Amino acid sequence: MEISSTEDGSHGRYAVTVDGHEAEMTYSRTSPRLVIIDHTGVPDALRGRGVGQALALHAVEQARAGGWKIMPLCPFFRAQAMRHPKWSDVVNL
Repeated sequence: MEISSTEDGSHGRYAVTVDGHEAEMTYSRTSPRLVIIDHTGVPDALRGRGVGQALALHAVEQARAGGWKIMPLCPFFRAQAMRHPKWSDVVNL
């Protein structure tokens, strides 16, 4: 899956299109070292295909590469982070 990243000021978005359906994860940058993931949206047509998980992993990889932490307000991302203790280096639960 090819995930695109866009950032406009303090707001950012990761998006991926699969079979004509777009899924997204949005965040707000509160400082150079902290982002708040506030929403994950995956259309019903893509549920169960690992698209949300791919977006979450992408966010973790971006945080590691950028040297920042993630505060998960999004229930989906928070649940994923709880299932992946290896993400604790960048996720503040």
